[in-house]
Amino acid sequence: MPNLEPGAVVAMPWHALASADALANLHSTETGLTTAQAAERLAQHGPNRIEQGAPTRLWVRWLRQFNNLLIHVLLVAALVTLWLRDHLDAAVILGVVLINAAIGFVQEGKAERALDAVRAMLASRATVLRGGDRHEIDASDLVPGDVVLLESGARVPADLRLLRTRNLRIDESALTGESVPADKDAAPVDVAAQVGDRLCMAFAGTTVAVGQASGVVVATASQTEIGRIGALVSDVGILATPLTRRLDQFARQITLVIGVVSVFTFAYGIFIGGLPPLALFLAVVGLAVAAIPEGLPAIVTITLAIGTAAMARQRAVVRRLPAVETLGSVSVICTDKTGTLTRNEMTAVSAVLADGTLAVTGAGYAPEGGFHRAGVAQDPANHAGLQRLARCALLCNDAQLHHTTRAGWTLAGDPTEGALLSMALKAGLDPAQEAAATPRLDEIPFESEHRFMATLHHDHAGHVFALLKGAPERVLALCTHDNGGAPMDAAVWHARMDEAASQGQRVLALAECELPAGTLALTMDDITPRFTLLGLVGLMDPPRDEAVAAVAECQRAGIRVVMITGDHAVTAAAIGREIGLRDGQPLTGAEIDQLDDAALNARLAQTDVVARASPEHKLRLVATLQAGGRLVAMTGDGVNDAPALKAADIGVAMGQRGTDAAREAADLVLTDDNFATIAAAVREGRTVFDNIKKSLLFVLPTNGGEAGLILLAVFAGLAMPVTAAQILWINMVTSITLDMSLAFEPAERGAMQRPPRPANEPLITRWLLGRVVFVSLLLMGACFFVFNWQLERSGSLEMARTTVINTMVVGEILYLFNVRHFTASGFTRETLLGNPVAVWTGVITLVLQLLLTYAPPMQQLFGTAALDATSWVVIAALAVGLFVAVEIEKAWLRRRDVHCI
Repeated sequence: MPNLEPGAVVAMPWHALASADALANLHSTETGLTTAQAAERLAQHGPNRIEQGAPTRLWVRWLRQFNNLLIHVLLVAALVTLWLRDHLDAAVILGVVLINAAIGFVQEGKAERALDAVRAMLASRATVLRGGDRHEIDASDLVPGDVVLLESGARVPADLRLLRTRNLRIDESALTGESVPADKDAAPVDVAAQVGDRLCMAFAGTTVAVGQASGVVVATASQTEIGRIGALVSDVGILATPLTRRLDQFARQITLVIGVVSVFTFAYGIFIGGLPPLALFLAVVGLAVAAIPEGLPAIVTITLAIGTAAMARQRAVVRRLPAVETLGSVSVICTDKTGTLTRNEMTAVSAVLADGTLAVTGAGYAPEGGFHRAGVAQDPANHAGLQRLARCALLCNDAQLHHTTRAGWTLAGDPTEGALLSMALKAGLDPAQEAAATPRLDEIPFESEHRFMATLHHDHAGHVFALLKGAPERVLALCTHDNGGAPMDAAVWHARMDEAASQGQRVLALAECELPAGTLALTMDDITPRFTLLGLVGLMDPPRDEAVAAVAECQRAGIRVVMITGDHAVTAAAIGREIGLRDGQPLTGAEIDQLDDAALNARLAQTDVVARASPEHKLRLVATLQAGGRLVAMTGDGVNDAPALKAADIGVAMGQRGTDAAREAADLVLTDDNFATIAAAVREGRTVFDNIKKSLLFVLPTNGGEAGLILLAVFAGLAMPVTAAQILWINMVTSITLDMSLAFEPAERGAMQRPPRPANEPLITRWLLGRVVFVSLLLMGACFFVFNWQLERSGSLEMARTTVINTMVVGEILYLFNVRHFTASGFTRETLLGNPVAVWTGVITLVLQLLLTYAPPMQQLFGTAALDATSWVVIAALAVGLFVAVEIEKAWLRRRDVHCI
């Protein structure tokens, strides 16, 4: 036995070797290894098990919540205020930090628990030959050289080179994206064949649909195709989302600004103002506390959490919190075909008869739909040729369809036969009546060697006949006449077959012939050129109707949709054409291998359809799109999608048909497996980001106005218009009540008609910064005015400060309704009443302000005093003036055609 890497013999192109050569290279025989050989190889290669990484410790997960620059600044501010014995301020700041960390810890814990539920794709048990004897063993004990026996319904436990097959078809959709089980045989294939074309191989994690086989193990554990995909997944790092990048950039910017302003203020006070160092230091700390939006991390987290809940109601489960917003930023969605854009249910779409072609409507296994010619509905009961074709499809068939209220129509059997059975039901045939009228006497099951299935039937009048279905080339060669009685014109029928195939249809031919009365058995000798061709049936895995609409909506929103599939190019192009993608010149996996990065980027710009793509191809395509500055979402449901799901800016897995590997690599899981849910999730993602920007637009002027007041007081040598405790009261009241209401804002009008945001766009755009500065100056000016007005009028510093607090908060209440729309007018009923949460939080905030102003305990704690009616009139007038001024600025933006800032 040669020296091999643990787990497999990987150097050999096993699919290109004859089965005898494969056994020889593995030093094995068709009777399998001996027990001693198996034990020796198990020690050498290790168990057939994909190892899992160690779970994240709780304390590590907790500390990760503080890995944020803004949090670091807040912690420093809290320590400084604690050192200065300002315990109230320190407690408030620390409370905000801990609440934010707790929210992140709980959310990440949910994702960790989901990751802990890693389910093995490998089978748990396997049937092997050891020394010629049949044994059932734990699949983890399999080694290269073991001979494994497969049967219908079994999961393949390792990568096998097939030795013998009988009617073997394997469902490889999770691995290759193929929507139809692959016909397998033991004959070697070309050395350059892609995974989906290696018909003499059975891959770990796939499922035997029908038939039996034996095969020799050539790869176990991490060296299998599934194990290789798992390695690709683990090698892909976790990308920062657009939101986390923008928040990090914003944190750096605001920290720099606060630092520069604080240093400048301290230097001015020392060298120019001649202020006492300790008093000046306290003022600078107050300035920093005022300027830091300490509630922002909690606001962002809660806004994302509310978006998560909204997505869950729309059947999209978020596994990583920032992923809520990321969907709103994507510019490209790379989607798998099978089960994502399509139903993963084979459907008869055309019936090619001697007198013309009928289109078959309806999708999936449900017998709903009909037959049309040139757009005109046909009555199947009045079409004798269609009835004969449908009867053959029904009787030469082993599948069964079942209907339940909960699950709808489900298939027991082969998907292709399910599609034929559904077509027969659409033609009005009753399976029980037909089986009773023409019972089956015998059959020749489908074998890959002869590529057809035949059944023998009789009626109760003594007539005996055979029905035949299979590959068109094979069946056409056995037919002498067509359904219309005319002699077979093979060229015409081959042309009609090629036409259907060019539309991405999988074509089957159906035929029948009379046999002598009394025939009780059907043998290969009976299958001779004497059949009557009943017609051809074109089959497809049709696109979901809602997926077509969802693709169109994404395209209107400026999002490019690219279909990446393991299916054949013709089939992929046909589906792409139906759902509205650019299907000309589909890009194939073989072509990707020949292109460098620049050529691949140029080629990818020419088409939206990529076929015969392997996991490595999908990874490279995602990387190519990302290198071009695009934010990429990847959807999929198979094991083969997992690496690209993890590498994309956001991975979207299917929850029902999706494999565990796909779900665990994804950030978002669609519980209804519906591509249309993605469009709704994109809308929700854009809404979440808009609401985060609205929160910034609301909270930053508060901080700016407060910081401006303190700066003005320091530079002018005046008494502080507000104390540190009063500053934190304003910040916490507006953050906890008013700002939180913006998390409940519905989508902006036209959210899905604007293009995606550029990947490098900062969180604070120039228009948003302009609004923040404008409102900060308005608040600062209004507060400075009322401070001096009240101080001169009453001579009470407490009354003056109380007037400032109420002016700031009442102004913020009205400004909240400005912020509900970026540029749309605030003078509408919808703006004032469209968000009930905003209305109620405004009322609650007013109640809190009245308590602060008039309740003796609050007066003592915060140093406030009762205000008279005149003071409230002035406060209200200034707040209304602020609202009107912002509306004038919004009208100016609308005239400049600015709709989103």
